[in-house]
Amino acid sequence: MEIISQLLPFIFLIAIMYYVIIRPQQKEAKAKKEMLEALKKGDKVVTNGGFIVVVHKVEENFVSVKMNEDTIVKIVKDSIAKKYEDEA
Repeated sequence: MEIISQLLPFIFLIAIMYYVIIRPQQKEAKAKKEMLEALKKGDKVVTNGGFIVVVHKVEENFVSVKMNEDTIVKIVKDSIAKKYEDEA
C-alpha cells in the first residue's frame, strides 16, 4: 500500500502531461493531415516560408503551386503551413 501512495503523484503527473502536451499535439497533427489530404486545385495556401500561393496540381508527396501567372513551383506537401483565408 505504501508503494501505491508513493507512485500516485507520478501517475497523476504523467496524466496531466498527456492531456496538456501530448493530446493537443496529436489533434493538431491530425487536423494538418486532413487539411493536406483535402487540398485541391485552386486552393490558396501559405507555405512555411510565408509565401501565399495557389495550388496548381496535387500529387502524393508534392504539390505544384502557382506563385504568379508565369511561375509554377513544385514543393513538398509538408511545407504547406495552412490554407489562406482572405481577410475581406
